[in-house]
Amino acid sequence: MQKKFSYPIKVEDLKQSDYKYVLDADKEELEDIAEVLQVEKVHEFKASVFLKLNNRTNTLKVWGRVNAKIELKSVITLDNFIKSYDVPFELTFDTKATFEDIKGLEYGIEDDVPDIIENSCIDLADIAIEQIALNLDDYPRAEGEVFDSSLYCTDDCPQKENPFAALAKLKK
Repeated sequence: MQKKFSYPIKVEDLKQSDYKYVLDADKEELEDIAEVLQVEKVHEFKASVFLKLNNRTNTLKVWGRVNAKIELKSVITLDNFIKSYDVPFELTFDTKATFEDIKGLEYGIEDDVPDIIENSCIDLADIAIEQIALNLDDYPRAEGEVFDSSLYCTDDCPQKENPFAALAKLKK
């Protein structure tokens, strides 16, 4: 499948400077994003992304904010609802490292491991989509919805006997 929402940046073409990019998905791209995120529909998707290349430290800092309005299906009522996201992010890429370099280093759980740049290119759209994907609820539900088990099981429901109850009777 050809990605419709893509904004590749060649890192080797960047100068040691600050860059700002604004991504605003059109209708066709919104459908592509909805398919990638596996949600009902994406109504709006915008991102402001900033880049700063530092050749002395071989790092590319990428930060910004992603705003999206996404239609989700509630796991409780199965009704669709719209949720707004406003996600700030900050990433650091190592412009010289390879996967083998990073794999060979010793990092602790608290250490910030830099991301790797593949084929000297990063895709700002992929970064923005990833930030929203990381913030999606695993079990989405509309504001104020609560699972009420009494609707699905009443006192009339037969209770399963505890399998250890027979052992407890033998012990007495």
